[in-house]
Amino acid sequence: MTESIWMLHAKKADFDGLAARFDISPVTARIIRNRDIEDEAAFDRYLNGSLEDLYSPGLLPDMEEAVKRIRRAVKEKRRLRIVGDYDIDGVCATAVLYKGFARIGADADYVIPERIRDGYGINEQIIEAAAADGIETLVTCDNGIAAISQIARAKELGLEVIITDHHDIQTDGETGADLMPPADAIVNPKRRDSRYPWPEICGAMVAFKLIGALYDSYGIDRQEWLELLEFAAVATVGDVMKLKDENRIVVKEGLKRLACTGNPGLKSLILKNAIDPANISAYHIGFVLGPCLNASGRLQTAELAVELLLCGDPARADEIAEELKELNDKRKAMTQENVEAAADQVEKELSRDKVLVIFLPDCHESLAGIVAGRIRERYNKPVFVLTRAEGCAKGSGRSIEAYHMFHALVEVKDLLLKFGGHPMAAGFSLEESDIGEFRRRLNENAEDRLTEDDFIPRVWIDAAMPFEYVTEELIGDLERLEPFGQGNEKPQFAQKSMAVRSVRVMGRNRNVVRLSLANERGFSMDGIIFGDGDAFFEEMGHRRGIDIIYYPTVNEYNGNRTLQVVVKAWKFRD
Repeated sequence: MTESIWMLHAKKADFDGLAARFDISPVTARIIRNRDIEDEAAFDRYLNGSLEDLYSPGLLPDMEEAVKRIRRAVKEKRRLRIVGDYDIDGVCATAVLYKGFARIGADADYVIPERIRDGYGINEQIIEAAAADGIETLVTCDNGIAAISQIARAKELGLEVIITDHHDIQTDGETGADLMPPADAIVNPKRRDSRYPWPEICGAMVAFKLIGALYDSYGIDRQEWLELLEFAAVATVGDVMKLKDENRIVVKEGLKRLACTGNPGLKSLILKNAIDPANISAYHIGFVLGPCLNASGRLQTAELAVELLLCGDPARADEIAEELKELNDKRKAMTQENVEAAADQVEKELSRDKVLVIFLPDCHESLAGIVAGRIRERYNKPVFVLTRAEGCAKGSGRSIEAYHMFHALVEVKDLLLKFGGHPMAAGFSLEESDIGEFRRRLNENAEDRLTEDDFIPRVWIDAAMPFEYVTEELIGDLERLEPFGQGNEKPQFAQKSMAVRSVRVMGRNRNVVRLSLANERGFSMDGIIFGDGDAFFEEMGHRRGIDIIYYPTVNEYNGNRTLQVVVKAWKFRD
């Protein structure tokens, strides 16, 4: 197994007191505290938060202004156009606004920029096309906050512009002041004047809140607004938002609604991917449904995904869901092919580099970020993957905690045509002839900043927990912590000095390992590993001592229920 450093959370609290107060085990209280949940009110919201605890849309800046302008547009029969984005968040946000506007009688349509032709967000061509089409009001979702010159152009053409977005706001390098477009209303929780208590919501959530405020102003029943909640939940998981605070409530409640969804498109997509609706989880959104909704924006047009979400005809929904699944299967095959080509390049040419700059000229540019992420996982180094684009090379980067990717690009900005990003991810373009210099300078700058220790992944453990603590009651407690995901990771426990009593490899592809494990006190438990069984056997050799990181589950087979642990990581002892 890949070398890793195991780290134990050491946050303090009165775990016994919290356990008694909330009728949970002290182990469960410790896990919640490890997720940075501190006081009793936050514990209560984490465990028992409901739809009644959602924050008021009116706390978002410019919400009242946005509602007033949209109501006026509806009353005056003015045409509105929604400008979305091609990823899952933009697709869901577009569907939320379109459905909401239709309900209040607005004359609205939508456009989604094409990833390769248009790039991210609203552009001048979209704005000029809207003006030519007689559109009077533009409403953006999941984009627009950075489109300063573009919105200025829209205002020149006499368009009313309402921005709904969740992205960070640019600041003036000299004064530190926020740089915002000259829009008529800007609904964004990241604004400094925002009173919204939880700014880490996605674009579809901002759109969902706008529709909530609109419905309220028209006296439309709150339950109709909540029918749009599943779109906000899908986008929250798909856009990898932290599953904390309000996001956790929305995803938890959204999953319940997805299980019995009345939306033909989502229902078809769930069935086409052979997911049991009764057991749908955040995992299924993040790794099955989400990639299908993203696939059309990567390889074709995201308007296909929006059509699926808006589709009222089950037969047509089935056709679109099948097409999206096929596109995603194609995307997966293309991704794997490029991951292997990238890894081959690393092994043959770049193994000594601290920052991996990989040029895959024939890789579809929409896949560069996914490939960079996979290579980052494999080598635990910062990765930039570049592809050949029209007239230049385009790249996407994925980073590790020790390397601030955006700052690294700022240091070589003289080589870049365009760039943007965050500490952990970035996008950019440059002349193909400058790729070698780009690689050289990034590595030169990182030479004294990155150490070999930075390339060893950290694995966080919630508690060192002996098998004796594993009970069905504890497992039931742990299920209360779902949904798991970004910011609310699945708990992990550790136990050292185990003895491997028996081991066997199972499955047609020999990708399941069954273990019988015993601790130093002789307490035994069955374990299961999902992965390369033959590689595990080879690594184990003659050794029978093992340290493990695990998650406890109940194994149901032929009506019998037995406790077992899913082994997530291990280290053999000599």
